[in-house]
Amino acid sequence: MPFYVAQEKGIYKKYGVESEYIQMATTIQPQAVVNGNINYLTSVSTGISAAVAGLPLAIVISFCDSSPWVLVTHKDINKPQDLIGKTVALSGVRTSPYYFFHAFMKKFEINEKEVNTINTGGTADSFRALTSNRVVATVLTPPFDDKAVSLGYKKFMQLGDLADIPYVGLVTSQNEIKTNRESVRRTVAAVMESLGWLRANRAESAKMIIDKFKVNQQEAENTYATLIKLLNKDGRLNPKVARGYLDILRQERPIPTDFDLQKAVDFSLLPASRS
Repeated sequence: MPFYVAQEKGIYKKYGVESEYIQMATTIQPQAVVNGNINYLTSVSTGISAAVAGLPLAIVISFCDSSPWVLVTHKDINKPQDLIGKTVALSGVRTSPYYFFHAFMKKFEINEKEVNTINTGGTADSFRALTSNRVVATVLTPPFDDKAVSLGYKKFMQLGDLADIPYVGLVTSQNEIKTNRESVRRTVAAVMESLGWLRANRAESAKMIIDKFKVNQQEAENTYATLIKLLNKDGRLNPKVARGYLDILRQERPIPTDFDLQKAVDFSLLPASRS
């Protein structure tokens, strides 16, 4: 939402930033940023995962300290074990839905081989997989979770507390910061200002959610309330969440002993008043 606000309310224009949004599968975004095909991606967890893999990326904003991911299911799924033998939609391997769903299975002692999963490429596609009944469950964020409820599905469980996984912010390449630092600074300033606008304008924000996501008033209000609860005040990555996420990554792959997360963040571009 902050990115839509920055565009719709002329905040990008105020800072001299031209913006265009491109839908792209989560798994290919980091390389697209490094290649210069796009300037930013918004998934902080994807950025960290790619940085661990050696891509020269930097997180310049991380404005949420927790995640709103929810397991949404058909109404006839009444207990975790009801998913055994069924198919669940996830955005992709090594995405936040993937890690949260695996944490869910671990919590309820379900062997991952007992549940079939498909990779959809993104949250919107996971929502469509659920509502077209290709799957019995998926992992969604607002407003897709509330929209699914309105269509007769149910929020089975909030997953955000099951794992420390960063959520949304702004990730760019080290080269972008080096060669276009002033542009990155202005983009960061615009996004931070849009966060302030969101906090101060509940009714108009809800209307914007309705227009952008084609949801009803109640769904928009729920989405807004969830978002505001998640926002931090300084735009910086929570160290506890960062450490927890690195621990998750270490369980599935070796992380170089000399990997320094501080080299994958650059909060020096945040407005001085928030540092």
